[in-house]
Amino acid sequence: VTVKSSNKDPMTAAGEESDDAPKEKPWETTLKTTVVHVEAGEFRGHKVSLWDLLHSRYIPEENRKEILELYEAGELTLEQVKTIVTTIVT
Repeated sequence: VTVKSSNKDPMTAAGEESDDAPKEKPWETTLKTTVVHVEAGEFRGHKVSLWDLLHSRYIPEENRKEILELYEAGELTLEQVKTIVTTIVT
């Protein structure tokens, strides 16, 4: 019984970890790790993630929601998101 319960504990812990992991979807991770160089506003001279740009004051909430929905649905590629976001910001 002790061996079985100790075997279950790591599996339960691993199961819990994998349940937590999907909170950040793969497409979110991609946006957070894709860095662009933008010569505008407070981003001038810095590399910034697409995620941060999307959530900056330069992107209206309606536009952000639409871009994220289209990207998540696979209707926009990462390159298209990059182009749209950098164009809006600059």
